Amino acid sequence: MFNIRQDLLQKEEALVVGLFSGQIEENVTFQTLNEGVEGILTDYILDGDISSNYKEVSKYLPNKLLETKRIYFLGLGEEKNLDRNNYRKVFGRLFKRLQADRITEVSIAFDSVLPSSMSPSEGASLIAESMGMSTYQLAHFKTTEEKKLDYLHEITLVGNLDHKELLNSLAMGYAMSKGVNTARHLIHSPANLLTSTSMAEFARELALMHDFSVDILEKEEMEQLGMGALLAVNQGSTEPPAMIVLKYQGLPEWGNVTAFVGKGITFDTGGYSIKSKTGMPGMKGDMGGAAAVLGAMETIGRVKPTCNILAVIPSTDNMISGSAFKPDDVITSMSGRTIEVLNTDAEGRLALADGVTYAKKQKVVRIIDVATLTGGVVTALGSWMTGAMTNNQKLFNNVQQIAEQMGEPIWQLPYNEDYQAQVRNSDVADLNNSPTSKAHPIMGGAFVGEFAEETPWVHLDIAGTSMAESPHDLGPKGPSGVMARTLAAIAIYS
Repeated sequence: MFNIRQDLLQKEEALVVGLFSGQIEENVTFQTLNEGVEGILTDYILDGDISSNYKEVSKYLPNKLLETKRIYFLGLGEEKNLDRNNYRKVFGRLFKRLQADRITEVSIAFDSVLPSSMSPSEGASLIAESMGMSTYQLAHFKTTEEKKLDYLHEITLVGNLDHKELLNSLAMGYAMSKGVNTARHLIHSPANLLTSTSMAEFARELALMHDFSVDILEKEEMEQLGMGALLAVNQGSTEPPAMIVLKYQGLPEWGNVTAFVGKGITFDTGGYSIKSKTGMPGMKGDMGGAAAVLGAMETIGRVKPTCNILAVIPSTDNMISGSAFKPDDVITSMSGRTIEVLNTDAEGRLALADGVTYAKKQKVVRIIDVATLTGGVVTALGSWMTGAMTNNQKLFNNVQQIAEQMGEPIWQLPYNEDYQAQVRNSDVADLNNSPTSKAHPIMGGAFVGEFAEETPWVHLDIAGTSMAESPHDLGPKGPSGVMARTLAAIAIYS
């Protein structure tokens, strides 16, 4: 998968050389190659056939003047503009090009692509992360043969480098990408194949692979524990619900635990508050929060950080039948608080209510919930930013900083007594699940916050960011796997 070597020129399939704008003369690797091909690269630069512009990838065939079969020149642009996120994207563009050219093994002249502001270990990690994410291909179920592009499966960094440090960094970056791709795979899976039961089985396999503790609470146990909110959502379904619980212990004692709670609605019809015919397709992805949590656990299992993580996924589908819950129903959540159901399509917050309560009963010290919760957050922030709420500014600031570093930016929405008062406004119950169409994403988050109570909590609404509307530098059109990296990074670096 990953290698380190010193010699620049060897007989190989492809070599990548980075070019920073205005730094061609100082680029030792470029000048060495230029001498080997009798100075022709200078002419190509002058003619514009090789460019240092950001994201420009130029292919050169040495024609037996060098042992290397192909050289790809990667335009990195102005060095001052190459932050972590732009670095990911430029390498994503490169790896997509290599994959399209059917390149499976590549060497990278590491000194030529590393900005002075970035450590070698950071650069190596970002390269591996970009490789794993950008070359991922979604599965299909076509009966006609459709040949996929070959995977780029081997990267060699070339230079006088610290082998152990950089190999560890490459493994870290690749582990991040594996978590994202796990989330993408789950979200892409059709709801008739990915039920709550099969998601629970996936979690069991993940636990076995990475030595997690696993507990799958089934319907009878949920009834005994009083999980009336999640069970209400499940009432209309022939598929049983599951409360999926994974425990990773990286500290000597089980304490200082962070809970990741992911909404696991495997398909959402809206229930009796039924979605439109155009609003229902795509609802197989309503378990994007659960996918992010499981993706993060994939990364955590590979990296094994020194922390304790509890992953909680309340899972069911939301269907319509004679037994389905209805508007005006009053249900009792696991916390004991009663809820007036005004909108059966506001089901995710009901599932999260019992998920958050379950986490609190395990005495966690902080909670981060992730959910494709509201269409309102898409209206507010589009597909470029995840909406967020919190009851603890210090925790939020930490999450926001990490999310920014991982290229998954979040935007804080207000959360105060004015909003809390809305979800507490019911004539017949302690709470109502849909008080108003105003401030829709805030109402959803405020409802979940009622169950976090005083425990430090951050809510992440990924309804807008969980799907990519077109192919992009770091992946295909479709599931983005958003927040899998952020959650993993919180575990690893916090």
